[in-house]
Amino acid sequence: MQPISIPQTVDPVERTHDQGKRNELILEVRNLKKYFPITTGIIFSHVVGLIKAVDDISLFIRKGETLGLVGESGCGKTTTGRCILRLEKPTAGEILFEGNDLAKMTEVEIRAMRRRIQVIFQDPYSSLNPRMTVGQIIGEPIGVHKIVDNQQERKERVAELLSVVGLSLPLADRYPHELSGGQRQRVGIARALSMRPRFIVCDEPVSALDVSIQAQIINLLEELQEQFELTYLFIAHDLSVVRHISDRIAVMYLGKILEIADRQQLYENPLHPYTKALLSAVPIPDPTVEEERERIILKGEVHSPLNLPPGCVFHPRCAFGIPECEKEAPALQEVSPDHWIACMRS
Repeated sequence: MQPISIPQTVDPVERTHDQGKRNELILEVRNLKKYFPITTGIIFSHVVGLIKAVDDISLFIRKGETLGLVGESGCGKTTTGRCILRLEKPTAGEILFEGNDLAKMTEVEIRAMRRRIQVIFQDPYSSLNPRMTVGQIIGEPIGVHKIVDNQQERKERVAELLSVVGLSLPLADRYPHELSGGQRQRVGIARALSMRPRFIVCDEPVSALDVSIQAQIINLLEELQEQFELTYLFIAHDLSVVRHISDRIAVMYLGKILEIADRQQLYENPLHPYTKALLSAVPIPDPTVEEERERIILKGEVHSPLNLPPGCVFHPRCAFGIPECEKEAPALQEVSPDHWIACMRS
């Protein structure tokens, strides 16, 4: 790759074109960090190291779009989502939701924001209370946040939500163990919708489901997005699923974002060596194409976030590294409109 001359390195949030575009943003993440301390001792404990789960990332999401966040297990995808939800308190950085910095809010202030930001968890088997019926699971947040005035309205709201996610009303009296995996995940979606949110973090919502059920849930999420004008952060490791639902995609590795691009641009013209390696591992149903295409095998193993390599976090496994990669961590640079890459060779 020939170097491209860029006047200056700009944060992808700062470079959101003009004020009109910035007004469309629903979420801006600026220089987000989440470090987990490693301590030793019981009485006189002290920090001996830091796990850098999320290490200085920036991104934005426009209203009504879906941003896919992909990467290997342990790269920091879920931690990023949990920080945005404030289930984890960030170590540093800003999380601006509709102009409000969630990172600086108190627990009381965050509770008031819960109605507008919701989550669909990865595992439908463990994210639902086994001692509550489906109706109670969906109705509980409605009651806690006083979305309706009385018990009858709550029941009507639960019935409406069950219908919206494709479940029948009699299921309201059943317990989670009486449902299939796909039905449980639909209950989780209905629970998220019960708050009438504007933004939903989808934390690998289909990874625990059969392939045929995955397609149904993805189609349902797309229908709901259009019906209720929702915005998604869709976290996944399956690139084929992300391609189907996302408008833009961010590729993450060891707590860093290495590439952000429009869905079509990323799949047709990936620029970062790690993105190319990920895409080369996606199976293609055409055996002729599968046999002829280039397969990129990454060398070595993923480093521990407790002991990150100097410079670019990907350089120990990169086949195109240069000496500068070992000394300096590359910043995200916009190499074409809305296509960002963190690579010394960009």
